[in-house]
Amino acid sequence: MSDISNSFQQFIQSAEFPCVGAKSALARDALSVFSVGKIDSPADDVEIHRALHDFSEDLDLQSPVVRSFVVIFDGPDELDEEAFEKALWNRLQSLHNLDVVSGQSWNQAVDHDPDSPHFSLSIGGEPFFVIGLHPHASRPARRFEKPALVFNSHLQFEKLRADGRFDKMKDIIRKRDAALAGSINPMLSDHGDASEARQYSGRAVDPEWKCPFSHKDVA
Repeated sequence: MSDISNSFQQFIQSAEFPCVGAKSALARDALSVFSVGKIDSPADDVEIHRALHDFSEDLDLQSPVVRSFVVIFDGPDELDEEAFEKALWNRLQSLHNLDVVSGQSWNQAVDHDPDSPHFSLSIGGEPFFVIGLHPHASRPARRFEKPALVFNSHLQFEKLRADGRFDKMKDIIRKRDAALAGSINPMLSDHGDASEARQYSGRAVDPEWKCPFSHKDVA
């Protein structure tokens, strides 16, 4: 296992880290870590897209174990929140563009409009909720030593919601996060209430914020 994978495991295992879902996934060996180069460069986008597509194909939506795909970038480490947000959306836009080129349509279970309260990012035909981490995040729970993107299956979340487990887990995570940061995350909202795109980077954005992502139709 690489040093950065070990560091990420320690980050998740720390007593302060609030996401009990990630802790559970780690304990069940359900976190897939993929290490690449710089988050502000498109050099590894094809490899990320291929690995994320392979991860999607292996997802078992009937399993009670929730799996996550983590892309950890080797810097830059000095990005502030706005620069990280720009790099995050550049990578996600590029991954979507690769879908379009390959003829992969958007998953119909979610909206492709990033302003929609029913938006989730679709890559490889799988809808994902994305969590950005980086060294200079204002929220402690998002503050990892390297830039990283965590892809969580939207359909797995929906299954948890149907099972009645999602709301319990969400309440625990939000209480732990508020205790860690000293305040409730102002960006949090439930799917269907506001666009989840506002939560991806971890930066607190104002009501007028416009997501830089642009959906493209498959030819």
